[in-house]
Amino acid sequence: MKTTGLDGLWQAGRDFLGVRYPLMCGAMTWISDSTLVKAVGAQGGFGCLAAGNMPGEALAEEIRNCREGSDAPFAVNLVTIAPNFPAHKEAVLASEAPIVIFAGNFPKKNDVAQMKAAGKKVVSFASTDSIAEQMVRFGVDALILEGSEAGGHIGHVSLMILLQQVLFKNPGVPVFVAGGIATGRMIAHMLLMGAAGVQMGTRFVMSEECHAHPNLKARFAKARAREAMSTPEYDKRLPIVAVRALKNKSTEEFGRLQLELLQQMNAGTLGHAEAQVKVESFWMGGLKKAAVDGDVDRGSCMAGQSVGLVDKVQPMAEIFAELLGEAETELEAVKARLATIG
Repeated sequence: MKTTGLDGLWQAGRDFLGVRYPLMCGAMTWISDSTLVKAVGAQGGFGCLAAGNMPGEALAEEIRNCREGSDAPFAVNLVTIAPNFPAHKEAVLASEAPIVIFAGNFPKKNDVAQMKAAGKKVVSFASTDSIAEQMVRFGVDALILEGSEAGGHIGHVSLMILLQQVLFKNPGVPVFVAGGIATGRMIAHMLLMGAAGVQMGTRFVMSEECHAHPNLKARFAKARAREAMSTPEYDKRLPIVAVRALKNKSTEEFGRLQLELLQQMNAGTLGHAEAQVKVESFWMGGLKKAAVDGDVDRGSCMAGQSVGLVDKVQPMAEIFAELLGEAETELEAVKARLATIG
């Protein structure tokens, strides 16, 4: 597809990722497998393989699968707080994966150095300006600014603020942006602001090639943006890792559980450690239940607020054609508006 306007804006992202279109498919556990990675790569985009907490041997096999029949560049997303993180590191270091993305908590300086010594490009998420600064000091090659509008585990700052705190200050490395993006028009404006490229997750779940359960896709198609809610924390004594997912029966049960545990703690009938275990174990296997088994009432239907912008399942080629066509059209419209000013 002709992308004359876009090519003038996203060259840094193309060069860094090594792809025609620096449109990244976010790494979603149980969803972003080698099939999805290759489907995105086949359209000229950039796929990210989600390590999740799979065994190290399984990750090594999935990395090999990403290479089978495809020469498209891709990244492996490693969750630093996953129990299998050490095995994941070894699998990536021994692999041909060209780029590694650190997620979850934030990588240690040595993690970054190890990957770079092995010839990998290193990318890290940044959910605050201070984290972005620290990651650049640690030597990462690029950043992903992910706003709280995104799905799954999130920070507390919106992309709108992160753009002003980090992107506009030019941190010295390519900056990709994520959170609440699902249309070509928005992609065009992110590039005009200086982004090297864009990452999306929810939009690509709605591709025919994605292996997510049909029930989850059907739920996404009907969902409104306001239904993608961040899990609440009612008391700092019982900390919660924020996750954005569609409201369902389990979301309501999780809220009631927190209140019950806090009441028991106040009454002295339950200790803090035991309460923390109960709250953290509630969602155990919840994402798999929704994404793989199709239980969208009891599982964790992780989705960004951009779920309100998608309403149908499409072939990956059609999704890319829409995104690129909309972005090019929007750039022409911007040029026309600026011309009237001149």
